[in-house]
Amino acid sequence: MRCARHPDVETDLRCGKCLQPICPKCMVQTPVGARCPKCAALKKLPVYEISAIFYIRAIAAGLATAAVVGAIWPFVPLGGFFLFFIALVVGYVIGEAVSLAANRKRGPGLQIIAGISVAVSYVVRSLIEAPPQRFLHTFADVYGLIALVLGIIVAIGLLRRN
Repeated sequence: MRCARHPDVETDLRCGKCLQPICPKCMVQTPVGARCPKCAALKKLPVYEISAIFYIRAIAAGLATAAVVGAIWPFVPLGGFFLFFIALVVGYVIGEAVSLAANRKRGPGLQIIAGISVAVSYVVRSLIEAPPQRFLHTFADVYGLIALVLGIIVAIGLLRRN
């Protein structure tokens, strides 16, 4: 018997659904067995199918939350080591805002939006906290940058979990 899509290849394998002869080149392994590409028709999980409107909502929510949290961040009376905990909370709040705006969907695009939003929050915080002519010094603080990375990791992690 010859493969329906590759007539030059002999095979004993058939699609588990339509029984069409298939070769190993065109076979798609599914949870219920070997299928032809037509019968397999594998789709993405709905949680990873994100429309443009959800991206727009996620960007708006991420940037709005970043502006608000970034404006509040310098006035939190905790400093030093607690900066890391504040950054974790900032990452969590922004990640949740992006997730809620996108109807709890997941994906790399939303992770990028959340990460950029945390960075925007850090920039807003630095602009408010820095004395005049000292923005770069406040922005490039080693502990602040470590806190920024921690916040980004938390925000991205919220949009990765299953």
